[in-house]
Amino acid sequence: MLWRYMAGAAGARTGDDMSGPALLVLGLAVSGSPAVAGWLLAGLTVSASVGGPLLGVLLDRSRRPGRLLAWCLVGYAGGLLLILGLLGRAPDALVIALAVLAGLLGPALSGGWTAQIPLAVPAGLLPRATALDSISYNVAALLGPALAGLVATLGGGSWPVIVAAALIVASLPIALTLPARHGDGTTGAGGRSIAAELVAGMRAITGSVPLRRATATSMVSMAGIAMLVVCTPLLGERLAGGAGYGALLLAVTAATALAANAVLARLAPAVRTTGGWWPDGALVWATAVLGAGIALTALADGVALAVVGAAIAGVGEGPQLTALFAVRHRDAPARLRSQIFTTGASLKITSFAAGSAVAGPLAGHSVPLALLAGAGLQAVAVLVYWGLSPRRSRTPEISAPRAGGTAR
Repeated sequence: MLWRYMAGAAGARTGDDMSGPALLVLGLAVSGSPAVAGWLLAGLTVSASVGGPLLGVLLDRSRRPGRLLAWCLVGYAGGLLLILGLLGRAPDALVIALAVLAGLLGPALSGGWTAQIPLAVPAGLLPRATALDSISYNVAALLGPALAGLVATLGGGSWPVIVAAALIVASLPIALTLPARHGDGTTGAGGRSIAAELVAGMRAITGSVPLRRATATSMVSMAGIAMLVVCTPLLGERLAGGAGYGALLLAVTAATALAANAVLARLAPAVRTTGGWWPDGALVWATAVLGAGIALTALADGVALAVVGAAIAGVGEGPQLTALFAVRHRDAPARLRSQIFTTGASLKITSFAAGSAVAGPLAGHSVPLALLAGAGLQAVAVLVYWGLSPRRSRTPEISAPRAGGTAR
């Protein structure tokens, strides 16, 4: 079941990561307007902050969350195909509105899948499954944009959207085979309204020190990662004479993140017994390593040093995501798990959008300055982690895991 789940999650997330660049390419090809292309991408991402918490509540209340997840996949892929069919034939505002509606379902392709891991694997395999799940994000981040560029080069501006939708739909049969929830689904809502469940989910995040600390740390860090993503094309142009080299730097970051998580997956049983270092301490140390890598790219005066910096950033980014998921699996109440994962995904997407908005003008003034700001946000994320920690545990060595594991 684990490998079937992994295949479905990786396919859906690759299609998701492909869909943004695909819409950019489509918007430019059909309208010729960078503004329309940018608004399509913005519409697809901005609504995630609204859709994530609501999707999480519905998944938590569903006896068969896999079926609801499947409907989300159909809706997201269908939205992409509607945009493809209507762009250039309908008013731009209508097409952008469709992108916003499709974006509401976006968190289902990330946190919605991750929240189902405890249903798909035995408790003893959860650490390994969490590391492998993080790898699927790295694979998607590596393959999605690359596939969009390759398909656009070979087939034109429409085909990346078609391939992205096909990858998402291909995960549909696997979503439908996810196990049913027993004992904590619809009955767990206790007859409460959706609004009450949304409040309960936010209280679960803000009321738990580990969840609150991990969520805030990852949000600040994600804004800094956005600055790296925005700056890499400009950095490639400055150091190597072509913006495409910047995409290769992101590929290096994704590849080393993938490698780091592969090592974590192999060492999962040993990592689980390391006491307080995992996952809380790993989260803060990985954030610090990520910041060091971004800082090195800011100081790079040649391609070689920029590649080293991008590689170091990936070594931090991969384990950071795995540690974040491990905290959520450990501390999220079972009946609210989907909501906490999808809400966390929404908050990170929103942080990425905010970081991107700041990075653009800053990079236009100075690329190294924008990258240093991204590295500085990683330092701020570390300070946020320590600031939200109880005084007795303001070091990365957090107290040993409590009994009960992922059942809480």
